[in-house]
Amino acid sequence: MSGHSKWATTKHKKAVIDAKRGKLFAKLIKNIEVAARMGGVDIEGNPTLYDAIQKAKKQSVPNKNIDSAVKRGGGLEAGGADYETIMYEGYGPNGVAVLIECLTDNRNRAASDVRVAMTRNGGSMADPGSVSYLFNRKGVVIVPKGELSEDDVLGAVLDAGAEEVNDLGESFEVLSEATDLVAVRTALQDSGIDYDSAEANFVPTMQVELDEEGAKKIFKLIDALEDSDDVQNVFANFDVSDEVMEKVDA
Repeated sequence: MSGHSKWATTKHKKAVIDAKRGKLFAKLIKNIEVAARMGGVDIEGNPTLYDAIQKAKKQSVPNKNIDSAVKRGGGLEAGGADYETIMYEGYGPNGVAVLIECLTDNRNRAASDVRVAMTRNGGSMADPGSVSYLFNRKGVVIVPKGELSEDDVLGAVLDAGAEEVNDLGESFEVLSEATDLVAVRTALQDSGIDYDSAEANFVPTMQVELDEEGAKKIFKLIDALEDSDDVQNVFANFDVSDEVMEKVDA
């Protein structure tokens, strides 16, 4: 889920102890399988696979599951599904623009799941292109703060093509063009800076400010969407202040 980054960070922490952990594992495994199919099993030559594996390891997905996913994707082990990426567009409560990225082996099931989640939670589907223009594809790297300052991170990534570093409270978000993602991630590694995730995401160009009621509604919609096995990512153009976030968390 990417929209309000602080919410993403909160959710990231909850996911580790959440009952949905099995679902999260399945989605991370699917990412690895697809990355291996698209770009081959050589991690050195396939940065997308490298990042998918790193993300899975950060979430404690067992190594044997990761290895099997790589082999299935590369055709070295039977059982791999033929997944395709489909983007759905829509509007949530309060006119929040929503992009839903599915990775599925059953287009009809994915479409049905997304439509049901949207209509039951105050959302509506939109035509292709009517929402996506509100987002740009960007490289997003999340760096845990620890002892790091914003200047430490900025110094490491500036020459690699990073555009901005945002303070999310307990972590930093490094934004770049999607094509510079690998260079930015590599620059962090070369500087000895650890990161939680590195991936190309859809980042909103403008955001809708939500109150407590609006925030609860949009989180409920996103939870319903992410409950589908076919939904890989949900991107939305909302923002929630720290004060509102505290009320929602309470």
